Amino acid sequence: MTAVALSTMWAQQERFATDFVAFARVARSAGYDGIEVSHSTGPEGLAALLRQEVLPVLSLHAPAPRVPARGGSNGGLNLASTDEDERREAVTHTLRTIAYAATVGARYVVVHLGGLPAMLPAERHLRELYHAGQIASAAADVARAEAHRERASAVALHLAAARRSLAEIAREAAARGVVIGLENRLHYHEIPSAEETLALLADYPPHEVGYWHDVGHAEVQGRLGLLDPRAVLTALAPRLVGTHLHDVHGITDHRAPGNGDVDWSYIAAALPPDAARTLEIDQREPEPLLAEALRVLRAHGVLAPAEAGSTT
Repeated sequence: MTAVALSTMWAQQERFATDFVAFARVARSAGYDGIEVSHSTGPEGLAALLRQEVLPVLSLHAPAPRVPARGGSNGGLNLASTDEDERREAVTHTLRTIAYAATVGARYVVVHLGGLPAMLPAERHLRELYHAGQIASAAADVARAEAHRERASAVALHLAAARRSLAEIAREAAARGVVIGLENRLHYHEIPSAEETLALLADYPPHEVGYWHDVGHAEVQGRLGLLDPRAVLTALAPRLVGTHLHDVHGITDHRAPGNGDVDWSYIAAALPPDAARTLEIDQREPEPLLAEALRVLRAHGVLAPAEAGSTT
């Protein structure tokens, strides 16, 4: 049975600030089999999670740990930057995450491959139209067409930089026995698109680089009309190595499964049985929803049935 992890996204709370072992205990009590270390986790939290013996660390989300960089955090560094110094710095932080994964025996590192420098104005407009109840309007059609044009006109150099970054990252990960999961992104200006993902993956065997499907990200982009989440998942399922599971309300993601309106049936039908499963739940979601989320996903067939004697 595939292990189910809880991301430390949910651990970004004051009560766990100096006690990530307590987070691991809560996750175990709720019925999780392991932990994914998110890129929001600092060095002290990462060190505590690597030492604790409550639950295994199954995956890390680069660039963990979170540290200062360029006036912000390393999570803001762009692997697709056309500024070579920034791109190299982003690669360095990702390689550090891979080293931590290898040290603790985690199989996967999830990677955001960067993108254009900022959200496209057309996507901002689409989000405004969604909140105004006009996402099916002629104005939204115009905004979607503009988003496609804006991205297509600017993506080539950034995609080339992302490809170089991935080559460096994949080489180091393969040497350390770690699988890279390329994650689909929340915003349309980010890399890679579904088509770009297929092209990038063609350069690597599945045991080195695969696709990491974020349910909420795909759903949000689908609700804006920028892609078809079902078609994306179907196209990339043969290369899928892992998934971030969370629900969506409107265009707000990272809700606990069951606390939104995602249609889980198509997710259950497409996910390979052996794909890693991580619940990436916002820290503001109530604790009782951690266990309820597992029950919801089992009821929909996204997760395997609980073993005999389990309470989740």
